[in-house]
Amino acid sequence: MFVEKNLSLSRIWRLSSSYVLILTLWAGLIVSAFKYGQLSWLTIPWLPLSVMGTAVAFYLGFKNNSSYDRMWEARKIWGAIVNSSRAWGSHVNSFINNQFADIPLSHGEIHHLKEKLIYRHIAWLYALRSQLLQITQWEHANQSGRIGRMANNAREKYGVGKEDPLTEQLLKKYLGETEYDRLIAYKNTATQIIDTQATDLSDLRLKGLINDFRHIEMQKTLYDFYEHQGKCERIKKFPLPRQYAGVSSIFVWIFILLLPLGMVSEFAKIGEFGIWLSIPFTVLVAWVYWMMETVGDYSENPFQGMANDIPMLSLTRVIEIDLLEMLGEQDLPEGIPSKNGVLM
Repeated sequence: MFVEKNLSLSRIWRLSSSYVLILTLWAGLIVSAFKYGQLSWLTIPWLPLSVMGTAVAFYLGFKNNSSYDRMWEARKIWGAIVNSSRAWGSHVNSFINNQFADIPLSHGEIHHLKEKLIYRHIAWLYALRSQLLQITQWEHANQSGRIGRMANNAREKYGVGKEDPLTEQLLKKYLGETEYDRLIAYKNTATQIIDTQATDLSDLRLKGLINDFRHIEMQKTLYDFYEHQGKCERIKKFPLPRQYAGVSSIFVWIFILLLPLGMVSEFAKIGEFGIWLSIPFTVLVAWVYWMMETVGDYSENPFQGMANDIPMLSLTRVIEIDLLEMLGEQDLPEGIPSKNGVLM
């Protein structure tokens, strides 16, 4: 997630410099052909071009709104995960005790049970994040050429590349070696972690460490985690429909390729050197349309491990700190800082 108030010019330039060069060469080619090749017939009237530009702008607005909806929904889901996680920690901390137990446990044994349930939930958070970062067929890191290279470089830069030692290390820490080996073997580790939590709740009920009401309340919270996970997986595994997302780039490039053919004739009316002014203005207008397309394109996948992502690692660490403090632990991990204006 970008945390700077405004994107720096250097970041924008790195993203668009190659396209600006292509646009400049294309506009220069059309102007040169018009002036030196006596190809005045190459121009097109401005009216149909402006109608096309308006239509493309409306289409881009539709796509960008849809992309923003996906990104904002993802952020709301993770906000709900934060709230439900705190509720889970509170339930574990206050519900599990000897009040209904036939054979009371020691304070240390009660604390160990609480620690196990809270640690396992922290492991669920990291497992869910890791699963959501797996590359899908339509995401940028799975594309060929420059787009794929840039996306994979970004993932490596922010620590979510092919190797993710942080997740493995923390899962082993919070699950323990034996439970880690069992749960990591499942295709959907996050789902099985919640299921293991439910099994432990049943055991606690049988031992009288929670009563029926508390069991039901805690089970409802586990169901909330399934809900949140399922909503995240829906966004991750179902892309913005490609018939909408894919054709927008085609429309934009058609408009950009035709743009200098309309610009050159209009600027030629200014005077002999007016047509050369059409080059920077063509590049500027084309760049605006291309940037609108790019913003929507990179916003539609909020779990792909790039700078526009939902800051799952930061939110997970916030929850981790809160839950560990509920257990009374003093050795707490540091919060996740932003790097170069990006919070992951």
